[in-house]
Amino acid sequence: MLGVLSRPIRRVLIWQVVATAAIAVLGGIVAGAHAVVSAVLGGGIGIVGGLVFAWLAARNQARTADGVLFAALKAEGVKILVFIALLALVLATYQNCVVPVLIGAFIASTTIFAFAFFVRDA
Repeated sequence: MLGVLSRPIRRVLIWQVVATAAIAVLGGIVAGAHAVVSAVLGGGIGIVGGLVFAWLAARNQARTADGVLFAALKAEGVKILVFIALLALVLATYQNCVVPVLIGAFIASTTIFAFAFFVRDA
């Protein structure tokens, strides 16, 4: 699947994984093993949402500006729904979740995905 993703998306995906790993290590040092799992889950939610967005955007066949805009907004909406569903799932099922670490890793991962716009495709 990574071969189909554009260079900016691949680059940002690497940054997301690195940031998630860094937060997991820091969380593990400060708060223990459950913080590591929480960081991986939080970063993973951001990564999955970004991949869903990229997949939906790549499937777009629109030929007009309004079609492209509609497809991007639809992909963004689905990404947000994925975020909400996965966050709710983790918070409802993982009893030992370290919420600040989970949310911190999620925010970092999600913010990094926004930088794909600034990565050159060359």
